[in-house]
Amino acid sequence: MSSGKKVFIVGPGFIGWNVLELLAKENYVVTGYVRRQEHANQIKTTGATDTVLGDLNDKALITKHALSHDIIIHTATADHLPSVEAILDAVQQRADKGLSTIYIHTSGTSVLDDGAVGSHKSDKVYHDNMVSEVNSVPDDAPHRQIDLAIIKVQKQLAEKAKIVIMVPPTIYGLNPSHGRLTIQIPTLTRYALKHGYAGHIGAGLSVESNIHVLDLARAYLVVLHRLESTPASSPEILENPYYFIEATGDDEPSWKDIASTIGSELHKAGLIADPSPRTIPPENYNDLFAEFTDTVIGLNSRSRAVRLRELGWKPVEKGWKESYIHDELPAILKEDVDRKAFGGYQGTVAS
Repeated sequence: MSSGKKVFIVGPGFIGWNVLELLAKENYVVTGYVRRQEHANQIKTTGATDTVLGDLNDKALITKHALSHDIIIHTATADHLPSVEAILDAVQQRADKGLSTIYIHTSGTSVLDDGAVGSHKSDKVYHDNMVSEVNSVPDDAPHRQIDLAIIKVQKQLAEKAKIVIMVPPTIYGLNPSHGRLTIQIPTLTRYALKHGYAGHIGAGLSVESNIHVLDLARAYLVVLHRLESTPASSPEILENPYYFIEATGDDEPSWKDIASTIGSELHKAGLIADPSPRTIPPENYNDLFAEFTDTVIGLNSRSRAVRLRELGWKPVEKGWKESYIHDELPAILKEDVDRKAFGGYQGTVAS
């Protein structure tokens, strides 16, 4: 159990809200940095000790609050440099005062994108205990510029801070008490409801690892406890910042497999006439992820959570298909919206 250590979570949303609740159960003192008062009220009722209302671009405000916390966790987005710089500034200032900080950042396995656009299943598998494999990705890969900014500071501070990067794949699952849905598979479902068919990019043959959001949240706690119990001078911390998190092993579904499940379930529900998946034409990408569609749902991204499993973590939640059929799809079908008006995902894709 924690001895009342203070945690600052930037963006306690789909991922971070679940992490926050687990921290609160272990008696951490948690402050959540959120945009809306409504969400501030929600996280206070489920464990947050305090909340700060602010925007990710308010670097001064983020730095101010990060300075007074032993542990900082960023789960807002993998692609927002100003908020990351604000945290790194606080970590540096704390180090200058002799204060050690744990910083856990959230990236995503889109960084492993191979440009397949659905054409094939790749043989390339990345293992997080092989730092050279992760570092082999191009500097212009998705999320990579943010990751590199963090790694640069990590190397400069060395044992003065403990910094890691969580790299989740496609996230699925639903915490019924939150009612929040993930991104990729629900977006493909809403697309199917609008257009009358379940779709995939290209041939739909590329694959990506995946993880249930509750298994992911538990992984943050496992990593945090490991960082707390490991000396800052340990090569384990200094030489490898990466943690993959996945439940699939070698059984990653292809994007066509996912489209087939969506089509089958919507057909069973009488909502589309034909369950067969089809290739989505590029002119419809604005109803998905716009110019990022090929990268978000056309990539190969095969990751292996070797390090977490060595620490005793293992996924225990439903697999992606069971979760979709029993949890996500019923929630989507209850949405009181004009399905024909769906205009694609409007937020930021974390993975």
